Amino acid sequence: MSELPHAFLAPQIKGCIRRQPADFFVREELSFEPGDGGEHVWLFIRKTEWNTTDLALWLAKAARISLKAVGYSGLKDRRAVTEQWFSLHLPGKPDPVWEALPTGVEILKTCRHTRKLNRGTHRFNCFSIALTALELGDSSESALNDRLTEIARRGVPNYFGEQRFGRDKGNWQRGGEWLRGEGEAPRKAQLKSFWLSAVRSGIFNAVLAERVRRDCWDKPLVGDICQPDGSRGLFNQLDEPACAERMAAGEVHPTAPMPGTGGLLPQQDSAELEQQILDLFQAEIAGLQAEGVEAARRATRLPVRDLDWVLSGDMLTLSFRLPVGSFATSVLAEILELQPLPLESFPEGAVSEVTGSESEAK
Repeated sequence: MSELPHAFLAPQIKGCIRRQPADFFVREELSFEPGDGGEHVWLFIRKTEWNTTDLALWLAKAARISLKAVGYSGLKDRRAVTEQWFSLHLPGKPDPVWEALPTGVEILKTCRHTRKLNRGTHRFNCFSIALTALELGDSSESALNDRLTEIARRGVPNYFGEQRFGRDKGNWQRGGEWLRGEGEAPRKAQLKSFWLSAVRSGIFNAVLAERVRRDCWDKPLVGDICQPDGSRGLFNQLDEPACAERMAAGEVHPTAPMPGTGGLLPQQDSAELEQQILDLFQAEIAGLQAEGVEAARRATRLPVRDLDWVLSGDMLTLSFRLPVGSFATSVLAEILELQPLPLESFPEGAVSEVTGSESEAK
């Protein structure tokens, strides 16, 4: 996997992220208000230096239920302050009494609901991110403001973040070798899922990168498969005379393939662009199809809603909202070059994955 091209000029600004957990805050936003009773206890929890799966395990033990009875919508990182929902299936049982919550965990709200909280239920993730030790280099505050204004207007390429591909891109590498018949098969179902996901995501990124090079990641090509904003529906650009105007207004987005079996296919110029890239991955795509993976489409543009920023000294604080399944790192990559922190900046055993908004991120 080569370095992904930028939609705008490569950023000259440098900075650090997550010097402390409070530098990276994310809050889930549901499309509905849970309540009205039921067998499931829903908890809205603020947690610091807890990842989602570790807290789900703690909740299961504390409530004396199986881990399968605990639900959550998205995965969140450890080195952050995050607010997210969990559900506990407790039919015929009273609400747990939380006498001694672990350090870094606070229950903000609790209610009863009729259904388990499933993955991908929330619609948005709201971020507040402090970027520190900022170095403007040859850039200027005015140039930074111009870039942020352009991102607020156009969005950014909807790349999958690096964390999707595993440590040192291991899931991408091993998954590709397996699908090409050059490496060992995954030994566990979860690992197989990670590998398949990584390969599909990498091929999507490759197609999107080509659209970025041609400056059509947020513009229609003839024969594109397009997606209305906030919808899973798809339509062909040839069937919508006003597609260009709607795309310029942010109402619809182009899409790129998540390869597999079946699915809608683009036509004409769009088909030619996609096939040029997909031809490079014929063996991997054949392997995905042999595994019965269904094809899908993903928007190539990521709208960055409610983007606001404050520059104070060598700190830039950003706030914005992203749809579920997208990555905050895709936004940051268009703003600055992130600098690695020295190991002593992290407490022993801490995880710094610098992820975005996940849902499928891990």
